[in-house]
Amino acid sequence: MTENMETLDAEDATPAGSATLPPLRPPCERLSPHKSSVCSRSYFVVVMVFFHVYIINVIALLFYVHYSSGQEDAARSRDAPGADHQRPEARRPPPKHEFLRDVSLTRMEGIRVGHVQRVSLVPGKVHEMRTLSLKPLLFEIPGFLAEDECRVVMQLAQLKGLMESQLMVQDGQDELARELNLSPEEIFNLLDINQDGQLQLHEILTHSRVRDGIWLTPENLREIYAGLKADKDGNGLLSLEEFRLLSSDAFQRFLLQRGVKRSQLVRNSRHTWLYQGKGAHRVLQDIKARVTRLTRLPPALVDLSEPLQVVRYEEGGHYHAHHDSGPVYPETGCAHTRLAANTSTPFETSCRYVTVLFYLNSVEGGGETAFPVADNRTYDEVSLIQNDVDLLDTRRNCDKSNLRVTPTKGTAVFWYNYLSDGRGWVGEQDEYALHGGCVVTRGTKWIANKWINIDPDYQRQARYQQLVAQQPEDEEDAGPTPRGHDVHQDL
Repeated sequence: MTENMETLDAEDATPAGSATLPPLRPPCERLSPHKSSVCSRSYFVVVMVFFHVYIINVIALLFYVHYSSGQEDAARSRDAPGADHQRPEARRPPPKHEFLRDVSLTRMEGIRVGHVQRVSLVPGKVHEMRTLSLKPLLFEIPGFLAEDECRVVMQLAQLKGLMESQLMVQDGQDELARELNLSPEEIFNLLDINQDGQLQLHEILTHSRVRDGIWLTPENLREIYAGLKADKDGNGLLSLEEFRLLSSDAFQRFLLQRGVKRSQLVRNSRHTWLYQGKGAHRVLQDIKARVTRLTRLPPALVDLSEPLQVVRYEEGGHYHAHHDSGPVYPETGCAHTRLAANTSTPFETSCRYVTVLFYLNSVEGGGETAFPVADNRTYDEVSLIQNDVDLLDTRRNCDKSNLRVTPTKGTAVFWYNYLSDGRGWVGEQDEYALHGGCVVTRGTKWIANKWINIDPDYQRQARYQQLVAQQPEDEEDAGPTPRGHDVHQDL
């Protein structure tokens, strides 16, 4: 009672008209509806603050992700080929000596041996193209040339005149060896294909045939060994010590003293070259256009290739197995792009990407085109000459070739001398393209060759085409012709 009274007295003692303050209590003590609403409002404010902070963080994160991805997309677009906006270093033009690789060489598909494709080469006529082998990729097209076209080509060749195709000793070989400063040991190792420390018959034969243009048989080589007393121990092999005793031209001088028959040459025929450019006979221009459609190669490459070669083999004529084009090494250049080479090269080859061979008449006997190792599982140069059986010899062993094509008037065969590099350009030499002309046993054989020259070095080929394009028209037409005249004589 006393406490209650004291409280009452205190309230009564408050001056009139003054607001009465409630006693202090915990803020969240739920004593009345008024106090509960105050607590809820504070809690709501705190929650909303945290919620807004969270939303702001999420928005900031989204902006960051969007900005970062935009930068990556821009970087990718700058790196993409053909992009309009490139990085500063990519915007710089390539060096003047470099060309963009914007040309891809079409390559026919063989599918399988015996597969027949229909090709349109002349208006109103469809030719059949049959796959003869896959290694090399080789095709046959009957009726490629009409009978009148074959006659015109032979007459034009006779009118111009044919020269001997003999491949005798090549001048400058000794000077080249001296220029390279090769020792007898280095030459010996160069000839020693299997690196067994001895020169076997086939290794010497290969060297002599390429160097001297004279087709030696194993029997001939044994005679030379005996005449020069080169094989001291009589085992048919030359050691390094025995090789040192021979001069570089010992074989050549021995053969010239004995005399060389035409049948002992690598090639026994006569040939000429027929220009196919502007102003040439209509038949010659038509053949070139037909070859362009057949191979599906850029016309500019065909136009800048060698002229048409026409060859006549009399009875007894032959051409031993060979490659139309040699392998290209860093120190090797192509004959047709010689002017575009940045540096001089000690060796040159013809760089004939495609061979198209036409039979201008049907041969009475022999004269087949032989492919000794067509579609072999493997290629081994050493195995070409074994047990005195020489697969390269088209006078003796043509019947042992894997594939022989019989000459039929108007028929064309074409093959690739190089593989693809996998990027639409010329790759390595196709060794399976080894071929030769079997000896003509009866009658005469007429053929024509159209080679398409392409340099495996894309930059060198592009520079060559640019140089030719900058020449006056009359010089451009005459440019490739003289170089083509000398190329095949060196093979």
